[in-house]
Amino acid sequence: MFTETIKLALRAITRNLLRSFLTVLGVVIGVAAVIAMVTIGNGTTAQVTSEISKLGTNLLFVRPGQFGPGRASADAKKFSERDVEAIRDQISGLRAVAGVNQSSQTVIFGGESRATTIVGTVGDYLVAQDWTLATGRTFLASEERGGQAVCLIGETVRSKLFGSTPALDQTIRVDNVACEIIGTLSKKGQSGMGSDQDDVVMMPLKVFQRRIGGSQDVSSIMLSAENGVSTSKVQASVELLLRERRKIVAGREDDFSVNDMTQMAATLTGTTTLLTQIVAAVAMISLIVGGIGIMNIMLVSVTERTREIGIRLAIGAVESQVLMQFLVEAVTLSVFGGVVGIVLGLTIAYTAVSLMSVPFVASPSIVLLAFAFSAIIGMVFGYFPARRAAQLNPIEALRHE
Repeated sequence: MFTETIKLALRAITRNLLRSFLTVLGVVIGVAAVIAMVTIGNGTTAQVTSEISKLGTNLLFVRPGQFGPGRASADAKKFSERDVEAIRDQISGLRAVAGVNQSSQTVIFGGESRATTIVGTVGDYLVAQDWTLATGRTFLASEERGGQAVCLIGETVRSKLFGSTPALDQTIRVDNVACEIIGTLSKKGQSGMGSDQDDVVMMPLKVFQRRIGGSQDVSSIMLSAENGVSTSKVQASVELLLRERRKIVAGREDDFSVNDMTQMAATLTGTTTLLTQIVAAVAMISLIVGGIGIMNIMLVSVTERTREIGIRLAIGAVESQVLMQFLVEAVTLSVFGGVVGIVLGLTIAYTAVSLMSVPFVASPSIVLLAFAFSAIIGMVFGYFPARRAAQLNPIEALRHE
């Protein structure tokens, strides 16, 4: 009996293909929009998380000045190496503390030259960023203390200046400083801001201060907390210590900032997730509009097929059979629209994430939810036209022209 009802429903749907296509179009668009938006949003969230993780584990950045409207000027007093040592000695739970200075300089080797980022720092910088060496070694303690002109180069600098020639133990010129290469860094890729992290030359902080920066200032301090240590507690301890060292009295705003990457990551992922949910909710509205379209077309179909319904009722069909026939038609249309919408949504999402260079993170639960919602839409919005058809008076229906 149910099989026969499905056959009748399919026959009625294929009788007017253009109308059936226009009926399911709203459901197709709604399901596709939901799946595409959620998948793209999930990929964006995964990309943000991945980019932040590239910066290192449990990172905190300490910078002079406050940033943002209405905040203190960024032209605050720079840090000193004593500040770095105080943090290293007095703050517990840290696995790496590194003072960092940087500028853009031209690097020369033989007949090749390249403008790149020069970073003056210590070995802990690599520990904090979980950055390994491809070849060679990192700075020795004696090189950091004595300010010996040695350097580490990123993969981009190595490939542009040396090509297939081994870079280890070669000497490059950074501005007016002759620098011996003691190691090459492993490839790290682009940062979340789109900059090439491998386009870098690192040297001991003291060399940078004396030969390039021209001062003993430290522009920023990078901290990495040990696993299991709360970065928020480390942040509070660092802020308290620096307020004491910089003699900031109670009630005055800090003239420095401590940024916790864990909090930043949580904020960014929370923001992208919220935006994804908002867009998905808006897309769900188009599903409801598609359901209204199904109801509208089914009502038209009931009106057109009034005489057919009257004949069925006159020869013995009961109300429940007529109700079931029109309900199956509506559900079949919406389920077909749901299947096409799933395929279309995943295709759009895959194309979009490929163009955006973010991961393809499909959510099976969202796919199933969108499909189930499309079926429910068919049941709910198909019920009213089906009920109207089932309650027709057979005599009046047979008189209908």
